[in-house]
Amino acid sequence: MAGSHYVAGVDLFSRSWDALLAAVGELREEDFARPSGCRGWLVRDLVCHLVIDAQDVLITLATPADAEPTRDAVTYWEVSDTPPSGDDPLDALTVRLAAAYEEPRLLTFHLDDVGSAAGRAARLADPALRVETRDVVLTAGDYLGAYVLEWTLHHLDLGAHLPHLPGPPAEGAARSREMLEKIAGTPFPASFPDEDALLVGTGRRAPTDAERAELGDLAGRLPFVLG
Repeated sequence: MAGSHYVAGVDLFSRSWDALLAAVGELREEDFARPSGCRGWLVRDLVCHLVIDAQDVLITLATPADAEPTRDAVTYWEVSDTPPSGDDPLDALTVRLAAAYEEPRLLTFHLDDVGSAAGRAARLADPALRVETRDVVLTAGDYLGAYVLEWTLHHLDLGAHLPHLPGPPAEGAARSREMLEKIAGTPFPASFPDEDALLVGTGRRAPTDAERAELGDLAGRLPFVLG
């Protein structure tokens, strides 16, 4: 039943992306100058990054490949143990691009425009289509499945200091935790809610002493920084 599995995966991609776009739509103008959960980035910088992410989805789905897949939704991710500092040239470029919009409404307009197109492209994509991105090949289904984790983590980043924003869909957080546990090669403690597993597991916050005790040997392997 690969087709039904794919439909469910695309549906989760769409629900996660739609929820993230809706959360951006609820931002107040002053929220754009608040810190995000991405180190070194304000909320406006993160929203600008989402524009670039949406463009990447459009580009990748329009870049077919003839080669056999080399990655899937989990192995798509490159893993490091060093959290970003915000000083990377591409990160710095995102900050400059975000500042160039000057008015938040211009940034959200661009995201809504490109983001809506990315959502439509995902729903129309052939699940078996092989696509190429970052010098790897994977099916469109796996590529879109990988982005459920991207949307969920950035949804958490968006609301890190904005408690009035709604969080990511529960099913997206659950699937993202499942992918992170496959990357880690071991489950997180069952007592950890999905969002806490994601935040602690990716280094977005440090574990408490009690959490560290529950993590056991896994605590020494944290964080799993995805890129």
